Amino acid sequence: MLARQRQAFIADGPPSVALRRNRIDRLMALVLDNTDAFVDAMATDFGTRSKAATLFTEVIGMISVIEHTRSHVAQWMRATKLMRAAGLFGLRAEVQPSPLGVVGIIGPWNFPLNLVILPAATAFAAGNRVMIKMSEVTSQTAELMKATAPNYFDSDELDIVTGGPEVAAIFSTLPFDHLFFTGSPAVGALVQRAAAQNLVPVTLELGGKNPVVVAPGADIRRSAARIAQGRMVNGGQVCVCPDYVFVPDDQIDTFVGAARETLRGMFGTIIANGDYCSSVNQANFDRVVGLIEDARANGATVETVAPEGELLPDRASRKIAPTIVRDVDDTMKIANEEIFGPVLVVKGYSRLGEAIDYINQRPAPLVAYWYGPDDTDFRNFLNNTRSGGVARNDFAAQMIPSAAPFGGVGRSGMGAYHGKAGFDAFSHHRSVVGSDLPFSVTGSAAPPFGKPMRIYADAMMRMTRARTRRRLKGAPRA
Repeated sequence: MLARQRQAFIADGPPSVALRRNRIDRLMALVLDNTDAFVDAMATDFGTRSKAATLFTEVIGMISVIEHTRSHVAQWMRATKLMRAAGLFGLRAEVQPSPLGVVGIIGPWNFPLNLVILPAATAFAAGNRVMIKMSEVTSQTAELMKATAPNYFDSDELDIVTGGPEVAAIFSTLPFDHLFFTGSPAVGALVQRAAAQNLVPVTLELGGKNPVVVAPGADIRRSAARIAQGRMVNGGQVCVCPDYVFVPDDQIDTFVGAARETLRGMFGTIIANGDYCSSVNQANFDRVVGLIEDARANGATVETVAPEGELLPDRASRKIAPTIVRDVDDTMKIANEEIFGPVLVVKGYSRLGEAIDYINQRPAPLVAYWYGPDDTDFRNFLNNTRSGGVARNDFAAQMIPSAAPFGGVGRSGMGAYHGKAGFDAFSHHRSVVGSDLPFSVTGSAAPPFGKPMRIYADAMMRMTRARTRRRLKGAPRA
């Protein structure tokens, strides 16, 4: 597959603006013509997953980003001219975005369509061919994608790979021109290690324990409601879900009460509720239940917000009730592992510095949340924490602008996409410089070195030393 795509890429050369847009349009047509089938496949893969939620998160949620990319392709493809004045004398320089070649994409199971289509559209915009390894966890969606893609693309443009972890492991070792992975940090480390064998550059979109700080001046009840709602998107199985919340000590009870009230209002029933998303499989169900039980056994206060008469967690439906956990300490697994389920940890703080210190002592998250006004405290939080993005007063607000880069930092990821950041990630920015001058600009670097060369070098050193000393004189050292 890879050889076929690379040969076609070399034979055809960089695609035109029209062809890039056409590939993006065909990719969207693949999704839009078969939306009902994809929604049904994902409902089957999860066991219970709201079709309305799937339509919104998997399809509608990516349209604006792809449309933004499509509309800016021609602009992003243009070369950047350098040293314009020098062109009058015969020295011309530009930086030209050029396609990398063949991009490999390894998709996750939590949004198995959206999180392969979005990077594929961006890779097409940059002029590349694409191979996608679909997640084996959502096998119905994977097989549908594999069966459907040939109706819209030649295999030397887009090819789909299915199979289990052993196939993913082989896929990761292929000498792609770029490899894009969405998933957990643990698997991301394996992907990066495999790609390193061929010096393949990688973009890693990972997860993490996303912190939330509720400011002293926040509307506590409104903040609690929005945070509880955000935690329940896709059953909590979202890389940008809030994981743990810092609340002022004297407002914890009010916060928990409002969160509880919100969750009860959202779910009058759970087991038979088609809108309540199941854990994707038994392994993830058992893992989340294990985190809750470990916390309980080690002294945490665990509150299950279950409808009256329903016994949860329920293994048959793989449903876990919304759960609020307090009194968590670092000996508990839930304090250190990404939860990826309908569980929210609530912690107290007496001063903002406590929350900032706690966040900074842990790996940088994909997103950090702040609920409260854009004031001095928020700017302090913003300037003194590290995260892939920051959202204030709403779930995943950092993803609202179509042009905003999306990506993590440190353990939550490497590189970014969405908007021009994605185009740049899948492009090589190639410097092209030419001279029509009657003399060589750089020839003086070759021997023999005459007296004029030594005089020039000495003058440059003296001027540069003097300039540097002037800058340093009286300048602050910290």
